[in-house]
Amino acid sequence: MSAGTYTPEPGAAPVGRMIAAQAALETRMLLRNGEQLLLTVVIPSLLLVLFSTVDIVDTGSGRAVDFLAPGVLALAVMSTAFTGQAIATGFERRYGVLKRLGASPLPRWALMTAKTLSVLVTEVLQIALLTVIALALGWSPQGNPLSVVLLLVLGTAAFSGLGLLMAGTLRAEATLAAANLVFLLLLVGGGVIVPLEKFPDAARPVLELLPISALSDGLRDVLRGGASMPWGAAGILAAWAVLGLGAAAKFFRWE
Repeated sequence: MSAGTYTPEPGAAPVGRMIAAQAALETRMLLRNGEQLLLTVVIPSLLLVLFSTVDIVDTGSGRAVDFLAPGVLALAVMSTAFTGQAIATGFERRYGVLKRLGASPLPRWALMTAKTLSVLVTEVLQIALLTVIALALGWSPQGNPLSVVLLLVLGTAAFSGLGLLMAGTLRAEATLAAANLVFLLLLVGGGVIVPLEKFPDAARPVLELLPISALSDGLRDVLRGGASMPWGAAGILAAWAVLGLGAAAKFFRWE
């Protein structure tokens, strides 16, 4: 046996392995959180079933589920990428978790990448569950799946930027209150359940510029109307993504 065979070689693991491990941890933590499960799974599922089976809101011609399913998919993206991520990151910042992770071998950009991957994994699970429920209710989706994926990715980027901006600039308690309030306001006024045509003409142009409205209407154009690609909605989401992620990168405070 030669000397030095078992000599330790200290050093950080490859960045890819660290990102994968952190993403897996973030996903497990999110899925174990009861409040986050309520936002990401229970509420969207209940809204889809309730409003598809009970004639409460006039969703226009056709089956209610064909109108509601795309909006609920958009709501699921918002609940995870914005509300859930903002609250979780805000309290991690308050308790010093981000500060400690920022001082670890895991680069800060890699930490944000891991958080993004965790959001995407959660969204895949949400969308799969909601799609099964919608199909069981008689949903008949149309359109190009690639257009749907692009809209969902743009929506995730837009809401992630806004969530990280909120979590990185406000106190944790303020983030908790603001994120839930914004979730409720956008649920009501974002075209998820109630068509934007039901709102006053003066308010409609403003509501149409909201990211949740762009995502829900864009998904609806593809999955209900069979549109190839709603570039207007995609442009609005891209603009929100650039603004949100840019502002989060500039103003995010780790302590």
